[in-house]
Parts: sequence; C-alpha cells; structure tokens
Amino acid sequence: MKAVIAMDSFKGSISSVEAGNAVADGIRRAIRDAETVIKPVADGGEGTVEALVKGLNGRSCKAEVSDPLGKKITASYGILPDNTAVIEMAAASGITLIAPFADAPMYTTTYGTGELILDAINRGCRNFIIGIGGSATNDGGIGFLQALGFGMLDSNGQQVGFGARGLSQLAEITDRNVIPELKECSFRVACDVTNPLCGENGCSMVFGPQKSACATSIAIMDIAMQNYAELTKNYNPAASPDTSGAGAAGGLGFALMYYLDAGFEPGIDLIIRETKLEAAIKDADIVVTGEGCLDSQTAMGKAPVGIARIAKKYDKPVIAFSGAVRNGAELCNQNGIDAYFPILRAVSTLEQAMDSSNAYRNLADTAEQVFRTIKLFSK
Repeated sequence: MKAVIAMDSFKGSISSVEAGNAVADGIRRAIRDAETVIKPVADGGEGTVEALVKGLNGRSCKAEVSDPLGKKITASYGILPDNTAVIEMAAASGITLIAPFADAPMYTTTYGTGELILDAINRGCRNFIIGIGGSATNDGGIGFLQALGFGMLDSNGQQVGFGARGLSQLAEITDRNVIPELKECSFRVACDVTNPLCGENGCSMVFGPQKSACATSIAIMDIAMQNYAELTKNYNPAASPDTSGAGAAGGLGFALMYYLDAGFEPGIDLIIRETKLEAAIKDADIVVTGEGCLDSQTAMGKAPVGIARIAKKYDKPVIAFSGAVRNGAELCNQNGIDAYFPILRAVSTLEQAMDSSNAYRNLADTAEQVFRTIKLFSK
C-alpha cells in the first residue's frame, strides 16, 4: 500500500510536517510494508514556509525586522533551491506577535514584512511567494511599502506614522526612493480572502472587530482606505478598491496588487502545484489529509478539501484526521473526503489536547487503528 499523507498543521499544536510524521508512524505500525509519502501542505497562512521549504528541500533564513508595533524581533522565512523566497507576513506582522489591546489596528504596521522582502533581495532573491494570512494590521500595506522605499507622505511631505493612524494622515504617494532591485522582482501571493478594500465587506468593517478595533476606529479606517485607494490611482490608474482580495491582510493585498503587480491564487492551489503533490496523489493507493478542526469552513475550500479535490480526479480514497470535529464537518463527505476521524482519545482540557506530544501520540494512535481496519477489510 502506498499512502500519500498531506496534512495541514494543527495550529498551535503540531506542524504540517509533524502531523504527517505522526500519521506515517501510525500507518507503519498497522501495515509494516506500507509506503508513506509525506507532503506538507498549508493554505497560505501559518505553515506555508515550512510546507514549501520541507517539501522542496529549501533552507531557512532569519532576519531582524520590526514586529507589528515596531519592536525588533527575529523572523524566519525560506529560500527554495531555485532562489525563490517564501515569506509569511505573519512572521513579522502577525496577530500572534502582540497581546490584544483596544484599537490595535490603529497602531500596527506591516513594515516588518517589507523588511523581510529587503533581506531576501539582499540575499539575491528576485522571485517571491508570500502567504498573507494571520495579520495584526489594517494599514493598507503602507508600512510594507515604506520599508521598500515608497513615500507615504502627510500634508507636510513627511512619512506618515505606523498603522491606520498613519494611513488616515496620507496625502501623497511617491516612488522616488524605491529600491531599484524591486523592478526585477516578481510576486505570487497565497490568499483565500476575497474581501474588497473598503465598504461593508472591506477589511476594516469585517476584520477590524477581530483585531480589537472599536466602531469609531473602524469608520476612520474605512474612510482612510477610500482615500488611499484614490491616491493610489495617481500611481497606478488601474487600482480598484473593489478587486477581490484587495482587503486581505488589512489591505496588504491591495498594496501587493497595485504597487508590486503581484499575482494572487488560493494558497492550497499554490502549494499543490509547487510541491508536485498531484503527481504523488496520482500514484497513491490512498490519500490522507486533515487539519486541527474539521467543520463547514473546511468544506468551503480549505486545504483538506483542496487535497480531496485532486484525489478524486484519480478516484483515490481519501480519509482525514482532525483534532476536533464541529457542526458542518459532514459537508466534507460531499467534497471528496470519504471518512474523517477526530483524534481525541480521552476527556481532556484544551491545553492538554493541544500539547504537541499529546497531539502527536493521539494522531499516530488513531491512524494506526484506522489502518488496522483498512488492512482487515483489504484481505
């Protein structure tokens, strides 16, 4: 039996690679001669760098950059064998890097993500894959652009400050000091968010509350985004705040689209193509996938369903493992996942369930029992 294992991470618990290894351990306990092929996956958020670096034998790099509040931190990114840099904006500008506080998006910046780009350019990279999930920001990506040399200027011709407060002061945009190497660079963005930049479905209205913004600040931010979009038309006449995905990562999507001409695609599709996962699935007897929680959101196109969609092109059976199962998970059965199994094996606290050693053991043990059953009915 050949099993292709394409697990997403169990966020906050075990990585995509660790989850794949756990499933492989369980399978080999049940079927000693089984061949297991581990293909790490991610959907553009946490784990994207690891999935591509591990899956394509790349290397990890570190850089000192600014966190969402401008404090210096060390952030990691990857460089693939073809010298493509793989960056998660959450490594520098992510919501997990700061403690929640009232109206955080008024102060948080994407500047550190721009610094990661600069570091990779200084190492010779000219092609980029960027995952933009998990942002702490709602600055329209102006901090990111400032780091690359763009002038985001106030009415006095000075660079505006960080965050949406700075965005609300924006009066002029210039590219006089942009680093010259940027013209040689190309950008592909892994993104599953389809929100526009402004309005009731824009980043401020939809994601502002999740980032602790109050109603007054949300209104200020949305007006600032509209002004930003209008100013951007002076730089790029094609700029439209209504473009699908422009509101991703607090408007960083808009900056990537209209200042760096980035191409956007669903994260799982990018990972599948880059890691040549489809070729591995075509040659498999069974496909194993999963993530931390299976629910209706999974069925709407997250990584496990993306994997299942490919598997069904070749009539391969698909099973999934998850830390938890919630209402709506049954929709996964209508989207290519033949059966799914939660791994929790005893009553426990959330902290116990998410402990990495417990999660690894529970996943391996559950996989073993499932594949013992498969072996029994394969005789």
